Amino acid sequence: MSERSRGRPAKPGKVYGAPGAGYSGHISLLTSIALVALWFLVTGMGWVKPLFLPSPMAVYDKFIVAMTEGVANSTLAEHAAASLSRVFGAFFLACATAIPVGILMGVNRYARGIFDPPIEFYRPLPPLAYLPLIIIWFGIGEFPKIFLIYLAIFAPMAIAARAGVRSVSIEQVHAAYAMGGTPAQIVWHVVLKAALPEIFTGMRIGIGVGWTTLVAAEMVASDRGLGFMVLNAAQFLASDTVIMGIIVIGVFAFAFDLLVRYLEKFAIPWKGRI
Repeated sequence: MSERSRGRPAKPGKVYGAPGAGYSGHISLLTSIALVALWFLVTGMGWVKPLFLPSPMAVYDKFIVAMTEGVANSTLAEHAAASLSRVFGAFFLACATAIPVGILMGVNRYARGIFDPPIEFYRPLPPLAYLPLIIIWFGIGEFPKIFLIYLAIFAPMAIAARAGVRSVSIEQVHAAYAMGGTPAQIVWHVVLKAALPEIFTGMRIGIGVGWTTLVAAEMVASDRGLGFMVLNAAQFLASDTVIMGIIVIGVFAFAFDLLVRYLEKFAIPWKGRI
């Protein structure tokens, strides 16, 4: 008989019927090992030509070459530094603008009426659709690349912040007013804190979209960057470099996602406990 059926209160943070975090971590590790083993098997048995799927050792060798000698006129570290500066520059700029806009849209209907139509209009558009327009407006320098990534990140972060504000319980707002809180105090201490889970979700989605848009941003007049490296290698059918670049991008994206999850647990310790 469970604690609930005996009338005892459930322990905070305990989810009934759900597997533990340790089990899911073990399953993820086993899945990763199985995929790598399958990769070794397929390439080792010669079921796929190396042109289409190089072996893991060939990709590792290309990684060493990229780190030491470089590919596409730059080392892997230089390509990574260029891409990281673009993605994180756009991300932090989006955090500074999209989150306040999303909160404003959630608390003010006039702001929602102003910002909602353009955001909802361009949000479903693929970045390649408005990339030519950005080039016409801003040229082919560094700013258009960052601006393209910024636009891709801005929409999901603003919408997530708005959704978080709209999910705030009206009883909490009334209670804060009854205790003498000012509108600014209510937004800061009640609305913002209640919206933080959605905001962090928007940050995770936004940075993922940013990495996706990176390749499109580095298609035009780039001489350095992970996306440029992958596209340049694809022109010469260098599939080992392409796969190596994809893996590096995936590792950076996954590492940042883990960082955001850690910050979320630190900033929102009550999430999942109510």
